[in-house]
Amino acid sequence: MHVFDATEHRIDTTCARFPSFPREPAVLVRLVKHIARSVHDAANASLRRHGINHTDYNILMMLYGSEDGTITPSQLAEAAGEKVANITRVCNVLCDKQLIHRAPSDADRRKVELRLSARGTALLEDLLPDMETLLNTSVEGLDAKEQAVLEQLLKKMLTHTERMRGQA
Repeated sequence: MHVFDATEHRIDTTCARFPSFPREPAVLVRLVKHIARSVHDAANASLRRHGINHTDYNILMMLYGSEDGTITPSQLAEAAGEKVANITRVCNVLCDKQLIHRAPSDADRRKVELRLSARGTALLEDLLPDMETLLNTSVEGLDAKEQAVLEQLLKKMLTHTERMRGQA
């Protein structure tokens, strides 16, 4: 039995009870959620021994991947797909752990910029090999062409689902 079978069965039951219910979109959305949860749980298990969780890791990676090494909290929230209030909470924890620094922006003293500390950079570079393995394992059954097609399709789906946020 596949981990998704119970969910798929419930979707099929819903379709039988309500024939116009869109089975394929429901299955796709639930699959994306199940995949995200599986990766999130595996990442948390790996990151726990480094004293951080998957959300912390994502925030640190957004900083690590920024061109000049800085980012504002609102830019970070958008890039990480988190709410600004959650970014503030997570950044407080990361500051307390001395993994990031907050400082006024040179361009606009009213704005705050976040930057990885040397300790944060060292931590990321220590755990990146484990995350590389996790990411590669996540797509193990897909060849390079399939990965590219899936990326394109998921981006297309994201473009359309992003519109829903504007309509809500």
